[in-house]
Amino acid sequence: MIDMDALLGEHGPVAGAISGYQPRTSQRLMAQAVTDALQSDESLVVEAGTGTGKTFAYLLPALLSGARTIVSTGTRALQDQLYHRDLPLIAKAVGRPVSSALLKGRANYLCLQRLENALTENGAFTGQESAALRAWRDSTHSGDKAEVTAIAEDATLWPRVTSTADNCSGQKCPFYDDCYVAKARRDAQKADLVVVNHHLLLADLAFREGGFVEFLPDADAIIIDEAHQLPDIALTFFGVSLSLRQFNELFDELEVLLSAIGGPVFDDALRESRTATLKVREHAPVAAGRYDQSGISDALTAQLGTLADALQALVDTIDALGDAVDGIDALLDRLLRLYDRLRIVSADDDEEGLRWLDVTQRGMRWHMTPLDVSERMRAAVDATEAAWIFTSATLAVGEKFSHFTDRLGLNDARCLKFETPFDLASRSRLFVPRDLPAPNTEHYIPALLREIAPLLAHVDGGVFFLHTSYRALNQSAAWFDERPALLGDRPLYVQGDAPRGQLLESFRKEGNAVLLATGTFWEGVDVRGRALRMVVIDKLPFASPDDPMLVARSAFLRSQQRNPFVEQQLPEAVLALKQGVGRLLRDVDDFGVIAIGDPRLYSKGYGKTFLSALAPVPVTDTADDIARFLDGFDQGDSVSVAQ
Repeated sequence: MIDMDALLGEHGPVAGAISGYQPRTSQRLMAQAVTDALQSDESLVVEAGTGTGKTFAYLLPALLSGARTIVSTGTRALQDQLYHRDLPLIAKAVGRPVSSALLKGRANYLCLQRLENALTENGAFTGQESAALRAWRDSTHSGDKAEVTAIAEDATLWPRVTSTADNCSGQKCPFYDDCYVAKARRDAQKADLVVVNHHLLLADLAFREGGFVEFLPDADAIIIDEAHQLPDIALTFFGVSLSLRQFNELFDELEVLLSAIGGPVFDDALRESRTATLKVREHAPVAAGRYDQSGISDALTAQLGTLADALQALVDTIDALGDAVDGIDALLDRLLRLYDRLRIVSADDDEEGLRWLDVTQRGMRWHMTPLDVSERMRAAVDATEAAWIFTSATLAVGEKFSHFTDRLGLNDARCLKFETPFDLASRSRLFVPRDLPAPNTEHYIPALLREIAPLLAHVDGGVFFLHTSYRALNQSAAWFDERPALLGDRPLYVQGDAPRGQLLESFRKEGNAVLLATGTFWEGVDVRGRALRMVVIDKLPFASPDDPMLVARSAFLRSQQRNPFVEQQLPEAVLALKQGVGRLLRDVDDFGVIAIGDPRLYSKGYGKTFLSALAPVPVTDTADDIARFLDGFDQGDSVSVAQ
């Protein structure tokens, strides 16, 4: 019997090995629950409030059980933290070395063939980029692009030197013996503990469902951290998607490969296909956003049919060439897969799921997304014959987990909730001003900022403004730009002005900056101490009523005589709000203020649901109360450790 009280207690091996470690009762209870789940091969769902120390609470039982384990995280950054920091720490603390592997999606690894091709193209890279890539190629053992700090993670060059499932040549590649993706997958197959991300885990489950050879090892335990992200990601992986860029990249490769022997028939077929893709783009919506395919113009629908016909003609033309050129089979297979996906996403059939178009500044992508994957996820869980552990700081609405478990078919899972050990009642306050205009009016953001701005004088530290839309973000940025005196010596950072990681690093370093953000800053951001003393959220994070997935899933729930607001819109907004609020207190010694400027918290019945989710944080509608609260603290830095 494993004694978690002894292992995670004040005088245990974990406390002895990790400076600043603070024992938490909730951590020990969670670790025991994970141990029980591993022993009985059951499914366990755990909401572990910030500061519980959930990372150690699942890693320790996994190591001590001897179970072959897959740990899946929400982001690549968390993958790196788990593999390079947390796992070695806990293994050393308990004296249990483990063979482990870090496995990411193929887009994270250098493709030697694509790099070789790109380096021969004039103007493909700047001289600095070329030098950095060559130096990395000659020194790396993993091929993981996270090693290259000289090039931004979101740099446009990365797709040129990494591969996708569509453009990978597999074993036919001349560099296959040295392939970093293949090496990482071989290492994963041999390891006792593999750290992956949700996209990779679900891709593997989808492969298994389709009868393909999986690339993750069979496991005794599968642990999902940041599990709140899983239901939405699962919809993507059990659906179908494709982009015009995939077609254009393939057309370029076909032209290079067959330029010598293709002949006029091939040239004409390729030209027709290229023209058809251009026509598709011309008829597609220009403004960024998500569009239900049923509402797209008839002209675009007709052009998709023209593209399908052109692709069929190109397939026939290439097929007629036979095996005249090495590598043509792989390209033909890719073309056929794209053709099949196009047929699926453009079909006039709503039984499989929602067909929709996502338009961004970088391009457009079609999707066929199922509205319910609970049965498929249930089947995937059952097929593994493993214990499944799902954990996050935000899984329950009140005491109910049904919003999460129903979407993944986990109706028989054991569900536990551990509140944060932080003293929310004394170290935080929730400010909800009254008498603001309706959140959908033009004057709402300025009115909210007029309520918040005077408090900046009382905040000796950094401030996050989290917005629910880019429109609101831009309004806030313009408002502050016109009133520089309100900021004083505080730097103002705005999402989009620099890469996310760079903004966060600057924000932490300054210690008293203001960051205006949306989207990805709502979760996965860890800023401790003085650098973050106040989080402002512009309004309740309900999904846009025009979002096609929301509309379609709402219709699906209504068809089953269920209430989409109660079962979907409200719980998703509550969980998103908890994520945003969770940015504030990241350590036992932290303190600060949350401000939410949405009058619906007072005027609507569901406002009580949101306020209850944030309990026991005391609520006030008076700015003077917040000023007194902040002025009563010594606003210095103090950081402890709890993983």
